[in-house]
Amino acid sequence: MSARSRRRHRRTSRKRNPALATLVVLGAGGLGVFLFLGLYAMGIAAQAPAADDLRPVDQGANSVILASDGSRLGYIQSDEARTPVTAEGMTHFLRDATVAIEDERFYQHAGVDLQGVARAAVANLQAGAVREGGSTITMQLARNLFIEDPGRNLERKIKEAKIAEELETKRSKRWILTQYLNTASYGTVNGRTAVGVEAAADFYFSKSAAELTISEAALIAGLPQAPSLYNPLLNPPAAIERRNEVIDEMRKQGYITTEQAEEATTTPIKLTPGKRYETVREPYFFDYVEQQLIDRYGVNTVRQGGLTIRTTIDPNLQEAARSAIDSALYYSTDPSAAAVTIDPETGYIKAMASSGQYSDRQFNLAAQGKRQPGSAFKTMALTTAIQNGIDPDSTYYNSQPLNIDDPVYGPWEVATYSDSYAGSISLHNATLASDNTVYAQLALDIGPDNIAETAKDMGIETELDGFPAETLGGLRLGVSPLEMANAYATLADGGVRNEPQAIMAVRFPGGRVDRLGKPQRTRVFPDGVAYEVTNILKDNVDAGTGVAANAAGCSDIAGKTGTTDDYGDAWFVGYTPNYSTAVWVGYPDALQSMTSVHGIVVAGGTFPAEIWGNYMASALGGNCETFPAPTNPVEWVDFQGSYESLAGESCSTGTTSTGSGISEGIYECAEEEKKPKKPNGGAYAPDTSKPKPKPKPDPDPDPDPDPDPDPDPDPGGGGVGL
Repeated sequence: MSARSRRRHRRTSRKRNPALATLVVLGAGGLGVFLFLGLYAMGIAAQAPAADDLRPVDQGANSVILASDGSRLGYIQSDEARTPVTAEGMTHFLRDATVAIEDERFYQHAGVDLQGVARAAVANLQAGAVREGGSTITMQLARNLFIEDPGRNLERKIKEAKIAEELETKRSKRWILTQYLNTASYGTVNGRTAVGVEAAADFYFSKSAAELTISEAALIAGLPQAPSLYNPLLNPPAAIERRNEVIDEMRKQGYITTEQAEEATTTPIKLTPGKRYETVREPYFFDYVEQQLIDRYGVNTVRQGGLTIRTTIDPNLQEAARSAIDSALYYSTDPSAAAVTIDPETGYIKAMASSGQYSDRQFNLAAQGKRQPGSAFKTMALTTAIQNGIDPDSTYYNSQPLNIDDPVYGPWEVATYSDSYAGSISLHNATLASDNTVYAQLALDIGPDNIAETAKDMGIETELDGFPAETLGGLRLGVSPLEMANAYATLADGGVRNEPQAIMAVRFPGGRVDRLGKPQRTRVFPDGVAYEVTNILKDNVDAGTGVAANAAGCSDIAGKTGTTDDYGDAWFVGYTPNYSTAVWVGYPDALQSMTSVHGIVVAGGTFPAEIWGNYMASALGGNCETFPAPTNPVEWVDFQGSYESLAGESCSTGTTSTGSGISEGIYECAEEEKKPKKPNGGAYAPDTSKPKPKPKPDPDPDPDPDPDPDPDPDPGGGGVGL
């Protein structure tokens, strides 16, 4: 605006006039000047709150969810789209156009425009009905901000006028205009209403309010009077006519030149409806976070509270996980896959990826999918054994078909996958072959209830029954990839369990920040236990069923495969010092055998381990760390279980082949010399098949990692197998 124009628009008076409320009513209704109406109006005005008592109605705003790097994942869906912006966040053309078409004496009046009231009175008298109200921008803001559920009646009009006068004594014109532009309604598109100019700019032009041209700003400024009538997506001719009316008023009032007006009027409307409030990246993780927020704050606060939520998800890891899945399973008839990655030091969920399209399936396989884990659950039994001082290298069982009638748990038949057996074999080597028969005997010796307790300590939240079959992955309810990733993360962090965290911090509009990402760490067993388990699972990747995971390219990789009955589910769960990742492959809608996928039978050592290895190769990028030596080594005991055996021979003489890298329990032959007990052996009661109580863990976990940053503003049956 030129200096001359600014002088012309300068306010001439800011004095309050108690009779203005009366005149507004008379002009708005065109009812004539009657004394009793004037007195009525003054009485209603006296009931309006004083300026110091004004409390704005919470208009709300869309909450936005950000990734760990500050990039926007999306806005939480609501019936309204609203993102308030400052005066600097909108072009001056919007302010000028709004004043020109809605309240040309905005800069002169003190909240109520007497000339506008008179004009409305004449128009209403001529029409014989109330057609115009003479409301100023300040009065409309008063209605938007301070009057709940406003009705179209006399009392509301009086209160508007009184509050408008109060506002003008306390706030600048710039503040009033900015607030109005953030609270006015600019039309509804696909069931969502744009409230405020920032949402309107995106709805119609895929822009921010600061980027609008004169023509675009004029179109938006003309909408509040009749948002449906002038909606350019629904009624382009009416929208163009209204836009041109606004442009002409801007010219007449000196906001733009004649040349600018001519150019803007002849400019075609180029609508490019935006998707800012609809587009969501990582929708499965997004839904997971939204539900956590609703559980904590309630649905209204989450959807309309204007929250800014910083999450733990790493977009680069998400992309790497999806790429690894898509590279392995690329046919439409292929099974689905899900992957979850957790930072072992913090419990932060760094990736939660699934195959398929969200539009086709909203079920979150990574967090909600409960499937049988197969032999990936044997790690819980191995951890329980080592926790109780049982040496995997000097503890032997007979690998053989089992038909057990246990006095506590009853009959149980167990076989290996290939029906080949090793005879007497150490627990260590039986792990590399994922021998079901050895682990079934171990479970009965150390107690299935103890194994279930260890699983819960490690992070399994699914209800467990403490039955022997759970050691082989035969869970009544199944587990999710998220649970398995977190359980193995406890091993990666040396026996410290973290609660899985998806949200680091939540910022409220007033500046309050809830820091929800503080790691919740609990030491559940000594680091020496985790170290011994990790060494065996490292061997499993080097020469056992998990060799395909070596594609990650680092030496310190530990992990375990899992495959269920009839090849209905396949897993690889592994970890490095940096990340713990669970990969699941299967058909989500039914338990369907994967006996011919790309011409192969799908077991844990095939696609799951392959996906894991390729994904981690990208995630680690050659940054290979090593697991630290323990500060509290395990003290081994002299274990004598009911099912334990001495070293012996099986199928033939020669060397032992503990695993093929794909299937489990496949032996060429076996002949092992029983190894001596490791040092620090102790007495173990020979008259019981259950171990003594677990050693107590260290009293405190390691110190928490650094605190979280603030969020930035928006930019089937029992499983048996691998």
